[in-house]
Amino acid sequence: MRKMQWTGVVAMVLAMGGIVSADSTPKKPTEKPAAKKPAAKPSPALAQVEDDPKLPRVLLIGDSISMGYTLDVRELLKGKANVHRPPTNCGPTATGLAQLDKWLAVGSPTGGPAKKWDVIHFNWGLHDLKYVDDKGTMVDVAKGKQLASPEQYEKNLRELVSKLKATGAKLIWCATTPVPEGTTGRQAGDDAKYNLVAEKVMKEQGVQINDLNAFAKPRLAEIQLPKNVHYSPAGSKVLAAEVAGVIEKALKP
Repeated sequence: MRKMQWTGVVAMVLAMGGIVSADSTPKKPTEKPAAKKPAAKPSPALAQVEDDPKLPRVLLIGDSISMGYTLDVRELLKGKANVHRPPTNCGPTATGLAQLDKWLAVGSPTGGPAKKWDVIHFNWGLHDLKYVDDKGTMVDVAKGKQLASPEQYEKNLRELVSKLKATGAKLIWCATTPVPEGTTGRQAGDDAKYNLVAEKVMKEQGVQINDLNAFAKPRLAEIQLPKNVHYSPAGSKVLAAEVAGVIEKALKP
């Protein structure tokens, strides 16, 4: 009787597809590790240059707008000046306060004192006026607060100008370029408010102003990206010509 029952069980298992072994769990195919994304190449504008000792030294300090015109300014001033910039986006005034000493030593021998600068063309603004959340991430205007209030911006600028004046260089403040309507994380018109703060500081301190805002504004349809604070490559060339012209005049005795 037991033999007949066992035979029936075997027959039933075979009918269902065979005896299930202890190692019959389907195996997942070997998963290949996710391919690593190639690291983003640094902007050519951040590459450092070697000085021609016969030429004056110029330092550009600024955010991605200045990065956009750096290479063209170098080309336009080729044979006339050594044009340097910090190897980074210079961001808001708070970053400037933390990093300025390092930036002033750009192009100097490692560990050596900062070399003399003849002209420093500088700007902070678009990062200070942007809206961020509690973690510092840029968000829609309605969901955040400005990274630096106009009052804090003025305080930071005064300290930065004081440090820059100590270099003995000819200083040129570059007005913050326009914020267009529809830009994420920034409010159109805030550039004018922050430029008024900067203008007050620069006039009190006797610093020359390159009003790149007024220069760019009537040309925005041709040179600026839609709903974006940045510029097309051709637009950056237009800004570069203006910046290079202002610097070249400042280099003349």
